[in-house]
Amino acid sequence: MTIKDWKFRIANCRLQIQVVLLSGLLAVAATLSGSAAELKQVTSIEGITEYRLDNGLKVLLFPDASKPTVTVNLTIFVGSRHEGYGEAGMAHLLEHMVFKGTPTFADIPKALKDRGAEYNGTTWLDRTNYFETLPASDDNLEFAIKLEADRMVNSFIKAEDLASEMTVVRNEFESGENRAQSVLMQRMLSAAFEWHNYGKSTIGNRADIERVPVANLKRFYHKFYQPDNAMLVVAGKFELETALKLTSKYFGPMPKPERQLENTYTEEPAQDGERIVTLRRVGDVAVVGGVYHIPSGPHPEFAAIDVLESVLTQAPSGKLYKALVETKKAANVTGGAFALHDPGVLLLMSEVAKGNDPQVVLEAMLDAIDKVAIDGVADDDVARAKQSLLKQRELQAADSTGLAIQLSEWASQGDWRMYFVYRDRLEQVTKADVQKVASAYLRQNNRTVGMYLPVKTPERISVPPTPALAEMIGDYKGREDVAAGEAFDVDPLKIESRTKRVTLPTGLKAAFLPKKTRGEAVTLRLTLRFGSEESLTNKAKAAELLPKLMARGTKKLSRQELTDALDKEFTEFSASASLRQPGVATFTLKTRKKNLPAALDLLRQVLREPALAEKELETLKNAQLASLEKQKTDPTALAQTAVSKQLNPYAGSDPRYIPSAPEEVEMLQGTSLEMIRELYETMLGAKNGELTVIGDFDADSTKQQLAMLFDGWQPKISYERIVRKSDIKVKGDVQSLATPDKASATYFAGLVFPLKDDHPDFAALNLGNFILGHGSLSSRLGNRVREKDGLSYGVGSGLQVPAVDDRTLFYVYAICNPANMPKVEQAIREELDLMLKEGVTAEELDAAKQGFLQGERVGRTEDAQLAAIIEESLEADRSLKYQADLETRVMKVTPADVVKACRKYLDPKKLVIVEAGDFKKSGE
Repeated sequence: MTIKDWKFRIANCRLQIQVVLLSGLLAVAATLSGSAAELKQVTSIEGITEYRLDNGLKVLLFPDASKPTVTVNLTIFVGSRHEGYGEAGMAHLLEHMVFKGTPTFADIPKALKDRGAEYNGTTWLDRTNYFETLPASDDNLEFAIKLEADRMVNSFIKAEDLASEMTVVRNEFESGENRAQSVLMQRMLSAAFEWHNYGKSTIGNRADIERVPVANLKRFYHKFYQPDNAMLVVAGKFELETALKLTSKYFGPMPKPERQLENTYTEEPAQDGERIVTLRRVGDVAVVGGVYHIPSGPHPEFAAIDVLESVLTQAPSGKLYKALVETKKAANVTGGAFALHDPGVLLLMSEVAKGNDPQVVLEAMLDAIDKVAIDGVADDDVARAKQSLLKQRELQAADSTGLAIQLSEWASQGDWRMYFVYRDRLEQVTKADVQKVASAYLRQNNRTVGMYLPVKTPERISVPPTPALAEMIGDYKGREDVAAGEAFDVDPLKIESRTKRVTLPTGLKAAFLPKKTRGEAVTLRLTLRFGSEESLTNKAKAAELLPKLMARGTKKLSRQELTDALDKEFTEFSASASLRQPGVATFTLKTRKKNLPAALDLLRQVLREPALAEKELETLKNAQLASLEKQKTDPTALAQTAVSKQLNPYAGSDPRYIPSAPEEVEMLQGTSLEMIRELYETMLGAKNGELTVIGDFDADSTKQQLAMLFDGWQPKISYERIVRKSDIKVKGDVQSLATPDKASATYFAGLVFPLKDDHPDFAALNLGNFILGHGSLSSRLGNRVREKDGLSYGVGSGLQVPAVDDRTLFYVYAICNPANMPKVEQAIREELDLMLKEGVTAEELDAAKQGFLQGERVGRTEDAQLAAIIEESLEADRSLKYQADLETRVMKVTPADVVKACRKYLDPKKLVIVEAGDFKKSGE
């Protein structure tokens, strides 16, 4: 697993910022006018072509006509590795500030939102990047390229913006401090790197965040945000000549800076003994881990190290999984090999199962790792890990949008072509290669551990330096391009005209949408509905566990064999269910055209021949118990559950009951394998539910195979839809929950009322919510609570409006420092009152309409999301004409309609509000 897949805290700023209008003009480093400069082609590999401007800007163009969107990704090669004394977190803080506007784009988040863009900004150790995905058009392409060129050199970096944004970044820092696993990871990295900046958190040091002078931030900006330190990627549906022309037009006139950027030269000395970190915090599940120094991402050994990490952590075959999870010492194991510009780390962590001594678990983890270093690994372990990694890579490569963003990681290692070099090396990894790196780096003196007792064994391990990339890569040519997809029109009526809707012999509703896709990808979504309020009484937890247990092996295939078979067929598979939707099980597949028949056979085994094994149930329960233990002290989980319980006033035996974390633990412990097997035998079948298949497949043969798959599968107990009440009598109030030793607090509020998405009021109410709180950055709540007052990193509101049930949920959320909770509550109430009193402006409404419609269009470009949309239409017995009619209704909404709908449904006095945090420490 490379760092692009790592899910711990990475200071990944979810930038959806609303920028206030700014005055004053910053002296800029370049203008955006002038004659176009010439782009020179450098190389072309597997459909990606590199160009270079004379000012040093690298440009990668990646046309993909099958994607009706265009993605523009600008990478600046500056991260926490480049920060000096007193500059900790400056690259990340600057990422926030660059969303604060330019003289040309005073309100960047609004400009992006108005075009329905999906956008973000992220900071990591070696780079910062900014990207947006928009509906494909020359106008949107020009907008995105112009925006990125403009803010790269002309951003407002002003003291007043810094004052408010500093508190937002600090709140992001505080939110991360709530997660003990993330904190332990950072503490181990800090101990592992004494000198190199890889040991510093990307989000920064609290004191540096709070005290950074704006003049220092400006110097940092002008030093690194220049064309010779940047790479622009354009991917999706666009004309090559148009992209070249626009890039030359907006980036070409920028002069090449006279300053020379020095390469970072700090080299971490070989570690001279095991280092030990102890973290003591209230409320979270115990976690143990280890960090080992490894070569950089470009080093030839890195691919073998990636395989080694998978051999150690992959479920259920991984050495650590077997040593810790199967023995019930741990709830899970995770890991990541950090593919970085300089020598990085292999990180291994595990959540301790309740009732186990963390020191014992850590010793078991280290024993298992040491055994691999000494005894080596088996041929099938290496083959399995390679196949899994290659499957992930091939499936990801079919998504040009994701690849465009992913190239930032590879380029930050020194050269974007490492994306292909890594693949070639991965395919060539042998058992001997894995044994070599395990023996070289999985050594006691080369590690830093998170543990409770110290271990001292002096020894030094030398990590080789990054190789010379130009000499190593040479004139690398790559391979043939991935199969291209068609130019897909996402107009709902045109999609409907191509969709074949049928009812399978068992009664299951199905929809087939064949189309050419990049990489011949196929997406399948199956939702089965079962049980009733009566038959699922006291069985809600069993119903939730059922599909997850089904996915853990069949009568013919063990969990490991099923995992191996899915990897062999390049198929991703998932099974899910939720206590919030009792009696609903969803299964998804993503595979390739030629692998679809085999993938469907594996699905048949999961559905018709599940093993439902006791061993796997215990493992599943153990993982859930660890998660529930964390929820007992997590402010967000506690606040959301408390609100949900009040809005769902049902008896504890009722399947609609919302349990607290301790109550869910009791439910979990009381759920037996016999209960789950009884549900499967009596309630599950292919009579009630929806099936959607989208992508490059033959509809007739697929329909025939699916009919055989489901043939004769009927439930013994009839299905009756479980409906939640909307006319509940709940008095609005404010409840406070104490969560000691948590740096960030959570505000959550909600109310329910009768409304479906086909109601005449829906369009107006939805636009009202869009204006009020759709996005932490570009909404009234975002403008006030985050941008103006600087109180929260994340704030917003939402609507959950069903297509079938007459019950809508409206909710408002925010995170903040516990001491700021009274201000947050007051600001939210004032903004809601203001909307109900004065309504919205015509300008706000026009922007909301465009943003909503563009967002809907972008959503239909993703096959997984489109499958969910079609599934909903099957469930509601309607076509996608509903989407077309909704878009028409949206365009007809007036400001008067919005305020009327909001006043009708959004009564602040009925809001159930819960605030969770360490208010005693804050002085409340």
